[in-house]
Amino acid sequence: MTMRRKVALEVFGGVVVTVLTMCFCTPSQKPPTAVDPGVRGGPPGAGTALPGLTADETAFFQDGLARFQEIEAVTGSENNGLGPRFNSNQCFSCHSQPAGGGTSPARNPLIQVATLSGAKNVVPWFITENGPIREARFKQNPDGTNDGNVHALFVISGRSDAVGCDIAQPNFLPAGNPLTGQGGNPNIIFRIPTPVFGDGLLEAIPDSAILANMQANTSLKTQLGISGHPNALLSGNVNRSGNDGTITRFGWKAQNKSLLLFASEAYNVEMGITSQLFSQERDETPGCIFTPTPDDTLNFTTTPTGNPNINTATLADIEAFANFMRMLAPPTPAPDTPSTTDGRAVFTRIGCAHCHTPSFITGKMIASGSSTVPSPALSNQPVNLYSDILIHHMGSGLADGITQGGAGPDEFRTAPLWGVGQRIFFLHDGRTSNLVEAIEFHKSSGSEANKVIDGFNNLSTQDQQDLINFLRSL
Repeated sequence: MTMRRKVALEVFGGVVVTVLTMCFCTPSQKPPTAVDPGVRGGPPGAGTALPGLTADETAFFQDGLARFQEIEAVTGSENNGLGPRFNSNQCFSCHSQPAGGGTSPARNPLIQVATLSGAKNVVPWFITENGPIREARFKQNPDGTNDGNVHALFVISGRSDAVGCDIAQPNFLPAGNPLTGQGGNPNIIFRIPTPVFGDGLLEAIPDSAILANMQANTSLKTQLGISGHPNALLSGNVNRSGNDGTITRFGWKAQNKSLLLFASEAYNVEMGITSQLFSQERDETPGCIFTPTPDDTLNFTTTPTGNPNINTATLADIEAFANFMRMLAPPTPAPDTPSTTDGRAVFTRIGCAHCHTPSFITGKMIASGSSTVPSPALSNQPVNLYSDILIHHMGSGLADGITQGGAGPDEFRTAPLWGVGQRIFFLHDGRTSNLVEAIEFHKSSGSEANKVIDGFNNLSTQDQQDLINFLRSL
């Protein structure tokens, strides 16, 4: 196959910005008085390759980055296969803040994507100019059975490169608050794009290290109500793969095992691009399939135009994209200040670090392009992600009603906090762009974070502010 496909990255989702602060304070607590200073200025500090890559690794990283930026069409382009149903036509559009591989940008690109090439799509009520990209999932089917699947926002009907296709968008009405995404159709939940900076290091953390961390400080975690019960497909209380029993770690509910699987699912769900891992079209309506299935395959015999490296040219897009994520460096935090240093200590003291584990170490011998020579860039490296990679009950206030694997309706993976200083939108559905509000939303009936948020609410104003400043420094 001579055409190069564009890779859709991960499940998007949410919109955001102004939301009224929800106060869960008891009479013995005071409301938070800290102020979120907003997105940290200065250089992105992200979007570059891991330090220490070999020349070959660098070539594969650059190839993956180039494909990550490609725009997909239905037909008539170098990059064909879009649709029939899709959320965007370019993974960079959804993962560009503060650099390629990040999350939703300040200005929503889907407004333009909706009607590109003559398409007749109506922009859904929860997609706004100043809100993030949202992915929509339906809780139930019309017959009342569980759904949980992504229902793509747009269709290729009406596009000049999809003549003859005539399928309709899903019905997302009734509308709610377009900024927060709250209060609308109760059958719909949202997800925003998760950044993929440093995901190769995350992938390289040994299962044994995750399990050891889960067992550490058990008595303190129990006192705080933290159980760390994630996506258990098999027996036990860790998010284990139903295929081989190893720990899954990617996605809002840690539902995906590897970067290759993660990239393949997103390519299919977000762009409608089939691959050798997801080989069937999600909509097989006659007259709407314009390319052979799967769309994305290995390029056995031909070097695509503009790519002089036969090794990278042979790869399918899903492999190229996995390589890009695997070799993408984590975000660089801002230099310490007295406030952020104090905030880091407060973060640990009130219990945030029991779930948002500051650091792991990757395995001693991690391969990238070679299975015989370990990659120095991936082996025995610190992973300062601020996550335990487990899933936790987050309570009724954040519950989305969706079950993925063994992760139930109110369970989510502990979101890595590296890079949070330059994120615009927070929580799985992007309901707020205020970091203080995002912290408060961790408290509701059934949440494992309730006592930790009590501790935050009882801090002095200065300690609260130092903690927020610390988070915005990451």
